[in-house]
Amino acid sequence: MLNWLRRPKYGSLERREMPAGIWAKCPRCRNLIYRKELERNLKVCPKCAYHHRLTAVERLEITLDENSFREYDPGLTSTDPLGFENYPAKLSEARAKTDQAEAVITGEGTIDGWQTIIGALDFNFMGGSMGSAVGEKVARAAERSYEQRLPLVIFSASGGARMQEGVLSLMQLAKTSAAIGRIHDAGLPYLSVMCDPTTGGVTASFAFLGDVILAEPGALIGFAGRRVIEQTIRRKLPDDFQTAEFCLQKGLIDMVVPRTEMRSALARLLAFVGAPRVLPAPIEPAPAAQP
Repeated sequence: MLNWLRRPKYGSLERREMPAGIWAKCPRCRNLIYRKELERNLKVCPKCAYHHRLTAVERLEITLDENSFREYDPGLTSTDPLGFENYPAKLSEARAKTDQAEAVITGEGTIDGWQTIIGALDFNFMGGSMGSAVGEKVARAAERSYEQRLPLVIFSASGGARMQEGVLSLMQLAKTSAAIGRIHDAGLPYLSVMCDPTTGGVTASFAFLGDVILAEPGALIGFAGRRVIEQTIRRKLPDDFQTAEFCLQKGLIDMVVPRTEMRSALARLLAFVGAPRVLPAPIEPAPAAQP
């Protein structure tokens, strides 16, 4: 009669497997976060404010106005000019992983109505490395900024120059810097946003050439790695060395802006520099009812 009150034996309980992908583990505070909650918070940890990395597509989606983006050169990709071993296979793997042709996406769009040329590097594509195609796409974005008299915004997230293309990759530093210099000479604004990480040849070229340089909190920013520097100068570096906050303290960047505030900060800067604005179409009144 009272069998329904008895607890079942542990051996009779069936173990239910939790579906994969529901939870994400924060690499800083080590807490488990409900993945949907993390995505609602723009992939910023709600417990410790750690900024998880975004793809280039995600970056553009949270920055630009809806349906305002028009991509440039979507089919422009690197080849294998040096015959580097396994390079074509690595390119194919990166394209399959990211569903992108290259490590950067460029185009034009609006941020709160302010028109801009924009680019975003994707660290998931071979570490966001800058090969010939990446350098060409960044240079073309700068050239379109010059031709259309529009501001340029670039989100950097890169490990540096792409070693598989050798000196051809290193030449992209000069090419992108010259293209940025042209828009500087024309008096056009260039806003550079450094994300985690921004290092190597990207840091040594267009990433540090912005009229205003912004960074996300905690982003790794530098040229050579920490261990290489310590072995070279034979000194222990500060714990916060090469972080966005350290760079701000030393005057290397202008602002550290949380991801949730980045879009509004860019909109204010674009308004300040006088970017052209596209106003929303007026809503036409409904026709009067016929008697």
